[in-house]
Amino acid sequence: MSRTTGARLNVAGHRQWASAFSTETLCARILERHRDAVRVQKPHVAVANLARIIEATLKLSNKQGFHATSLRDLAQASGLSMGGLYSYFDNKTTLLSMILGEVSTTVNEVLGAAPEGIANDPLEHLKWLIETHIRLTEAMQPWFVFAYMEAKSFPAAERRMAVDSEAATEEIFAAVLRLGVEHGIFAIADIDLTASLIKPLLQDWYVKRPKYHRRGTSLEQYRDNVSAFVLAAVRPKN
Repeated sequence: MSRTTGARLNVAGHRQWASAFSTETLCARILERHRDAVRVQKPHVAVANLARIIEATLKLSNKQGFHATSLRDLAQASGLSMGGLYSYFDNKTTLLSMILGEVSTTVNEVLGAAPEGIANDPLEHLKWLIETHIRLTEAMQPWFVFAYMEAKSFPAAERRMAVDSEAATEEIFAAVLRLGVEHGIFAIADIDLTASLIKPLLQDWYVKRPKYHRRGTSLEQYRDNVSAFVLAAVRPKN
């Protein structure tokens, strides 16, 4: 994702976010990275079927867990044959890597595309990161829930991928906090710990969506309250 795209999404509504991170758009990116492994040659067919496969995977995993989901379950839910599934991946671990890789890559690209004029302003940059992370996880909620809820049962390599992705996100926040401390804008004793404490506040929005839905909490309300909470914690006390 380019910096221009990131800036455009920053001021866009929910519809544009949903379009930019639709299952089809994300699966087109997956196809680009795994072109050598996918045996279907027509891109529009490959993307459409990958979308069916991944949507089925996310739904089944939410219901019964990824580990308990068989390829037969996935074939039935996606409407593809077992042979059809093998045209896109050789086993469940490869499918898992496709999903996790897209989540990790998208987070890094989006959070790394702060609009011009914000990157050098730690206060505004921090607020932008909080809002952007929340909007991104709203647009890709099933993907993020999958990565969070299934992490403990991932194979070692994929579990490391998930851990590294979370650490990379925390470092993006830590870098902004560090710059703010250097400029005297923030007063933080332990920058890395503070960054790691911000992450659960962001995760709560997509992991516990039903709770906030019952309360009638909007994305904007959640964003504003998380921002106010974090900024009160990191700014110097008068």
